[in-house]
Amino acid sequence: MSKKPASTSVVSAENIIPDVRDIANQSRRSFVRMSVLLPTLGATSILAACGGSSDSASVTPVANTPAPTPPVAPKPVSSFGLAVLPDTQFYSRYATAETGNQFKKLYGSEPFMAQTQWLADNAKALKIPFVIHVGDIVDQVDKPQQWAIADTAMKVLEKNRLPYSVIAGNHDVRDDIGYEESAGNGAGTDATRDLADEPYLKWFDTKRAKQQATFGGRDPSGFHEYHIFEAEGQRFLVLGLSWRVSDNGIAWARDVLQSHPTLPAILVNHQLIAIANDAVSPQEVDYGLMLWEKLIKSNDQIFMTVNGHHHGSAHLTKINEFGNPVEEMVVDYQMAYQGGNGLMRYYEFDFTNNEIKALSFSPWVRQKPAETLNSFDQAMLTEANHQFTIKVDFAKRFSGFAPKFKTAEATNTSLTAIATSLIMDGFKGIPVAPEVPAKNAEDYPKVAETLAHWRFFGGTVGSAVADGTVINDASGRNNALKRGALIGNGSAGQLADMKWSDDRHRLSSAPGSVQFLNTDGARFSYFMTDVAAAINKETFRDGYTVEMFIKLDKSWTAARNQWMNIMTRGGRRGDFPAWEGGWEVSPPVQCAISNLKEVQWEITTTEKGDGAGPMFASTNWSGEILLDAWMHVAIVNDPAAKQTTMYIEGAPVLRNAVDAVGLATFDLPWAVGAGLGNDGNLSGGFLGAMGEIRITPKPLPPAKWLTARA
Repeated sequence: MSKKPASTSVVSAENIIPDVRDIANQSRRSFVRMSVLLPTLGATSILAACGGSSDSASVTPVANTPAPTPPVAPKPVSSFGLAVLPDTQFYSRYATAETGNQFKKLYGSEPFMAQTQWLADNAKALKIPFVIHVGDIVDQVDKPQQWAIADTAMKVLEKNRLPYSVIAGNHDVRDDIGYEESAGNGAGTDATRDLADEPYLKWFDTKRAKQQATFGGRDPSGFHEYHIFEAEGQRFLVLGLSWRVSDNGIAWARDVLQSHPTLPAILVNHQLIAIANDAVSPQEVDYGLMLWEKLIKSNDQIFMTVNGHHHGSAHLTKINEFGNPVEEMVVDYQMAYQGGNGLMRYYEFDFTNNEIKALSFSPWVRQKPAETLNSFDQAMLTEANHQFTIKVDFAKRFSGFAPKFKTAEATNTSLTAIATSLIMDGFKGIPVAPEVPAKNAEDYPKVAETLAHWRFFGGTVGSAVADGTVINDASGRNNALKRGALIGNGSAGQLADMKWSDDRHRLSSAPGSVQFLNTDGARFSYFMTDVAAAINKETFRDGYTVEMFIKLDKSWTAARNQWMNIMTRGGRRGDFPAWEGGWEVSPPVQCAISNLKEVQWEITTTEKGDGAGPMFASTNWSGEILLDAWMHVAIVNDPAAKQTTMYIEGAPVLRNAVDAVGLATFDLPWAVGAGLGNDGNLSGGFLGAMGEIRITPKPLPPAKWLTARA
């Protein structure tokens, strides 16, 4: 064992080098094009093709022109691959019969099965000895159908004898109950759970784990496990810790490391590092810092960590007590199109070149019918936080605990290149349209039928929005908003709960926003339409498009701010004679943020939108959204399809509503920033910022949205 120097525990810059494959590919493509031209063009044409003169009098013959240098065959390397399955919760949820198996209905296949089958089919070619699942196997812990979907997908690996580790995420344990949790992340650990009543321990129990050839053991709770796999003549330890490990669990993990003192270790945990609001930079969180202090920094064997939970991808290099780097990586694509769109991670450990190469790609996108593809169907992500290379001198990094570590004989070509070829060769995706910022405040598509367009700017930045301030209707239809009366607990101090800001969404043409500082349910700074506004009477029988730019405040918590309202209608559903759906006190239209940071769009309607027949609630849900980050939300109701689709940042969400046309209105006002009942009582004040809201009485395509240009 190495002698510990003084503790440093500092964060270093990311040790990432640029990926030169794009440059190489560009050179290769140029070489191929010129190879085709050279045999068929005379000297004059060659010069013209290269930008030279085509005048034959100016051509000087060149004797003994050397032949082109043949391409150099790639050098063999010693490397292996490691596959990572990020949070699969939405794949499990929306492949069930209960949800209509949305994946198979639309595409004829399912992303979770596509991932595991692809790994089984290509494990030999990509030299994959082991697969890691980072947790959140299912979305709703109490739904056996979801566990059955996950069970079937993971059995593909078992059938093909491809070993894997699996851990429980917060959605997989009862103390966090995922979809019902009301107070933020649960405080329970493996030491506080009823082990006889945990679905994870029934579906992925120790007996099942023992079937893996790599299985080393589990802790007494059954939630944490370790595996040992061999690759390129070396043995590696994978240490998996489920959601909220107890002190006893950490002690068990230390014992595992001490019992295998010469093995390089990869720590897998559902939560460890997060991603900053720029969607690229790594961000440390309290739980990850706790693991660093109690486990990672003092165990030199841990050279790499992988976690999910936080949406997106980032990489952080930290220095442990031995002065050695620890590569921490988060990868989780559940908030991408189609609940992650089958995206996963592949690492090539290249001992010859002392590199770890990361690829992020989707085998499922390759399976989708060509006619279903859109610009969100990216088979491979090439941005620097999704595809990167980390320099690691393996022999030096492992010398303190594994001095006999040696590079194996180089026998294979680049596995990263093979994986890229498997995913990309022959794939014709839809190009992603570039984002175009607005040139000025009027640079957005005008829609003649627009009923109301509220743009929240115009006051002095940082000052309070004055009592009675009017937000004009940019549609010209005089459906203005007015700041509502200050009522509720502590109303005298609520004037400053609404402030002008110059902050805005990157694609909004409005030069500012309004910040709502309703810090808890008893504060109600809001706007409202006049009781006589024409929009109050609109039934939207030809469909509708509702757009908004919103940002949740970074101080948002479920305990204080769950079910806060973005926009509602006055009144209660129970007052409608034909109402049959329960929840009588809810408003007929409600756009709110749930206890899990989901956007909820719930409306009262009839099947035909004509007010006749029984009325029911129709609801759309986003997945969990980020705090302190602007997003564009569009809700589009198509009366022909009788379907309502919610889009977050342009991507359609999974949970959309069907058999709903129009809105039941009964001449009720619209409220923005709080919920409004028919008795004048308010609820659920908004905490965050709003830039624009536009309501149009017909379905609009993306080219007509506020994110497009005039």
